[in-house]
Amino acid sequence: MTKILFVCHSDICRSLMAEFVMKDLVKQAGLEDQFRIASSATSTEEIGCPVYPPARRKLAEHGISCDGKTARQLTRGDYTRYDLLIGMDRANIRNMARICGGDPDGKIKRLLDFTDHPGDVAAPWYTGNFDAAWRDVLEGCKGLLRSCTPEVSL
Repeated sequence: MTKILFVCHSDICRSLMAEFVMKDLVKQAGLEDQFRIASSATSTEEIGCPVYPPARRKLAEHGISCDGKTARQLTRGDYTRYDLLIGMDRANIRNMARICGGDPDGKIKRLLDFTDHPGDVAAPWYTGNFDAAWRDVLEGCKGLLRSCTPEVSL
């Protein structure tokens, strides 16, 4: 089983979008029993808060439910519990390594590093551009799934 944890600053926009997009892709591929997927935050600012409404609406536009999701914080123990810890941007990566005590096993990656244009996932919190974040998350998740299961065609 491949265990993936998506991480962003607050776990109310990008990381949770990635969590539910990846769950949807895995379900469409019939691989649900081969993955455990979750998301978390590097900060404590939104812990326990529900999904940010524009993120919920963007997922719903694509038929994806995120009901019941609340933000939680990344812990040092998550490093051993998950095979991959996927951050949305460079700041997340830096904070993830700090929280986890480094990255000795090379598990910490950026989501768009699984695409042809590595970089940071668009941050909709300040811009309000959830379309750009959606495109980045979808492309990154498809690349990540191909990386984990090369036999799957998307």
